[in-house]
Amino acid sequence: MEQAIKDSLVELMDAIKQSDGERIAMGLKRLDDLREAGRDVLHPQLIHFLEGRSYAKAVAFLGGEGGIPVGSCRGKGAGR
Repeated sequence: MEQAIKDSLVELMDAIKQSDGERIAMGLKRLDDLREAGRDVLHPQLIHFLEGRSYAKAVAFLGGEGGIPVGSCRGKGAGR
């Protein structure tokens, strides 16, 4: 599931770079479908990134990167 999401994210980001509206729409739909299908098994942080359309953060998360920058949601537990 996570590999399919990562592959879809890479494809979507390429479509965005190429300004390919049809591929973008298909990619968004695929990611939404994968997120919903995996909601019970995916890490909550990954779901959060996908729901917020923070695709670069989702790719970084799937790549095992640490130190993903906190966005406007301020991250889980921010300010505590």
